Amino acid sequence: MPASTTKPPTFTRLSAFPLTPMDEDGIDEAAFARLVSRLASAGVDSIGALGSTGSYAYLTQAERARVARIAVQHAGNVPVIVGIGALRTKQVLALAADAQNAGAAGVLLAPVSYQSLTEDEVFGLYQDVTRELSVPLCVYDNPATTHFQFSDELHARIAHLPHVASIKIPPVPSDSDAARARVDGLRSGIPSSVTIGVSGDAAAVDGLNAGCDAWYSVLAGLLPKPCLAISRAFSRGDIEGAARQSALLEPVWALFRTHGSLRVVATMAEELGLTGSPNLPQPLRALDWAGRALVRDALQAIGVVDWS
Repeated sequence: MPASTTKPPTFTRLSAFPLTPMDEDGIDEAAFARLVSRLASAGVDSIGALGSTGSYAYLTQAERARVARIAVQHAGNVPVIVGIGALRTKQVLALAADAQNAGAAGVLLAPVSYQSLTEDEVFGLYQDVTRELSVPLCVYDNPATTHFQFSDELHARIAHLPHVASIKIPPVPSDSDAARARVDGLRSGIPSSVTIGVSGDAAAVDGLNAGCDAWYSVLAGLLPKPCLAISRAFSRGDIEGAARQSALLEPVWALFRTHGSLRVVATMAEELGLTGSPNLPQPLRALDWAGRALVRDALQAIGVVDWS
């Protein structure tokens, strides 16, 4: 039978990726449950548990299985996507089984490695995993973290595997023509049923304007309302309004560019009292006192009381 051309709703519009708050004694399950509940109440389109913002690589299989269950339990009717990346294929398969048993609506897989991977090895990973899946999969293209560079040809090969439903791409170029060419070039080789989602929050407007179907967002995992304002403006066809909303968040985007999104949102979560401190796995740390002051300034500048 021909593949469906209907785009899966789990992998469209706004997907919010929350922190997994933790210290060296374990995961703060109550804080994580509150974060997920806030996202569900805000009305995000999906929740991405155990993404890079969720520190999946630092957790044991048992901890990740527990986080997946908590996410599904507290997400209400909002679909949950669970990250399943790991060094070995057999570990990925075990994590995929845990995610499906928890009730995940989809899974997110990056090609995690210590040794550099070849394209054939990465294709083999997705081939082996999709063969065992019963839920949709999002390909996580994150070269800044994995140090693996997908070619469009490899994306096309993987996108034709069963259960592949979306590709999460890095930020697109800021030039609108180049951004459109990037998205169109990728889309030309993949099935029409596979969505393309942009990551890199500061580039979200560029990606959506270039034709991306989804925004996989770090900030939305902590402050969903301003991100929803951007996403919903695009859904209405109000591109200029979306750009204005994104511009209001420039103080945050500037911090992301300087310090990286994970440390910034971890510091924000502490400052807003949404998690304890520390909330990252060592050796990772939230920002120091000088960075924390900049975070407070940014939160004040974007009117976080109105956005929380």
